[in-house]
Amino acid sequence: MASCQREVNVMHLRLRRFRLTKAVPLAISRGSSSGDEHLLVKLEHGERIGLGETGSFDTGHHRYETRAIAAELEAFAPRVAQLGEALEARLTAPTVQEPPPPRAELPADLINPLLAGLSPPARCGLDLALHDWWGKRLAQPLHRLWGLDPGACVATSVTLGLGETLAVLARLERWWLQLPATRIKLKLGSPDGVEHDRALVVAVAERLRQRQQQCGGACELQVDANGGWTLETAQAMAPWLAEQGVVLLEQPLAPLLDPDADRAGFAALKPHCPLPLVADESCWNRGDVERLAPHIDGINIKLLKCGGLREALAMARDAHTRGLQVMLGCYGDGSLLNGAAAHLLPLVHWPDLDSHLNLVDDPFIGLERRADVLLPPTGAGLGISWHNPCEA
Repeated sequence: MASCQREVNVMHLRLRRFRLTKAVPLAISRGSSSGDEHLLVKLEHGERIGLGETGSFDTGHHRYETRAIAAELEAFAPRVAQLGEALEARLTAPTVQEPPPPRAELPADLINPLLAGLSPPARCGLDLALHDWWGKRLAQPLHRLWGLDPGACVATSVTLGLGETLAVLARLERWWLQLPATRIKLKLGSPDGVEHDRALVVAVAERLRQRQQQCGGACELQVDANGGWTLETAQAMAPWLAEQGVVLLEQPLAPLLDPDADRAGFAALKPHCPLPLVADESCWNRGDVERLAPHIDGINIKLLKCGGLREALAMARDAHTRGLQVMLGCYGDGSLLNGAAAHLLPLVHWPDLDSHLNLVDDPFIGLERRADVLLPPTGAGLGISWHNPCEA
């Protein structure tokens, strides 16, 4: 009987590969993408299954491939076997307080040592699955366990990739057929040079002004160069972008492996930048927030890049403490990754979770929106499900 009980308490890790295909390919300064293979991460324990999503991404100075992430997780699988039993023991431990204290976060002493040696995307897949299992075990959505107000959410931006001017404007019109799209993020850093970047800004800004006159309401233009400019180009472009009505400038400089040199680039640009300056590829964790804080105005948190919800939540809180704004971004992610991120939206000034809206084969359900405002899922855990549970 004891042997059977131990088997029940074993947590199992299972993986499933699936394809994500973009309806419209996305081009940025580093290249173009039409889709990718991702991984469904499943943690099975007792009657509950926690789901996570992970996959490849490339920041220019770091690259992770889905095949390598899968191999990393498969090798790691035996280490999660007894985690379910340990988590159950922690959740059911007696307490002298009545009612029990709120369980706001997963136990750090159990989770942090377990995930510490993994790459960020492998850690992210497990982190999401653990949070999903934990929320389901407590029958609460994550944002409620964290004490966040789901009503305090603002519109997400939608992305216009690099391309010829007419094609970029056509993409904008396609977004407007899908949702209100009051916040537009324009990719710059074109291999065709800065004059092409300027032409795109002028054309999109003019179309946004026309839209405001036709429909009323404000349309916001953000710019993301994805590290495609030199320092000199960024110093010249930043004041000009402000004159065009752009509201923020994201990662104009290429991220550098040397953290001091990377910081020096932002420090040299900041005095020339009248726009909010946001770090993305240069900012991976709380250490980077501390390193860059004096020279930026905001950070872009992405779950794959930072390693999951635990670090993302800590980064957002740290950014607020330092007076920085928070952007919440994505790669070519499905609704499970973006739905997990959506639980953080009450802490976010610039949501940028639009990748699932550009997929023809997103296998997940549960991420809802009101106009162009994404809503934190209301179901227990992440609140996101595979569209056909029998196949997952």
